[in-house]
Amino acid sequence: MRLDRFLSNLPRFSRKDVRFALVAKRIKVDGQTVSDPLHEVREFTRVECDDDVLQAGKPARYFMLHKPPGCVSATLDPQHPTVLDLLDEPDKEDLHIAGRLDFNTTGLMLITNDGVWSRRLTQPQTKLAKIYYVETEQAITDDYVQKFAEGFYFAFEDLTTQPAELTVLGPHCARLSIVEGRYHQVKRMFGHFNNKVLRLHRERMGPLQLDADLAPGQYRALSTEEILAV
Repeated sequence: MRLDRFLSNLPRFSRKDVRFALVAKRIKVDGQTVSDPLHEVREFTRVECDDDVLQAGKPARYFMLHKPPGCVSATLDPQHPTVLDLLDEPDKEDLHIAGRLDFNTTGLMLITNDGVWSRRLTQPQTKLAKIYYVETEQAITDDYVQKFAEGFYFAFEDLTTQPAELTVLGPHCARLSIVEGRYHQVKRMFGHFNNKVLRLHRERMGPLQLDADLAPGQYRALSTEEILAV
């Protein structure tokens, strides 16, 4: 939200008051004096006027998790363990998953309390690639590559998937790059060829790659550089 809009939504400020407060340099955002009415205010931002705290803000949190199989991509589930159960962190109810994975799909999962950041990571419009390693029951032939590049028509959603890049690594394994996250998308794409996916592992989302030394079920906080890279 714009700073001037944030301030004008508070009972203490009229629009005129907001203009005067900004010009008089009475407003601080995250400890810095700000006079630009277009400055962005987010839920994590601390906003002050003189000595009064208008929004205390809270720390943004970002985690990389190696999701194991048999784990639900949800915050709560009555029957199965969830990915949040793997985190030893306070206030886990504030966190959400940026890009879900199926029950038995493994690999990179990103967990945060920053909705703007997670939307940037997962929305198809941003065209950030999601890279998967795939193993299948039947052989993957050369005609798969062309079809994945063309896209698949999904009748249920009445849409055609965006072009995907399939690299064949062996008779029954491949690496797949997609920019969407439709329901069971990878399995449905291979299902076009009546080829069952036996193993699916997400290696990368955009610029963020799963650490090779991060064992299934383990997680770590993202660095500032990794957060800003998205």
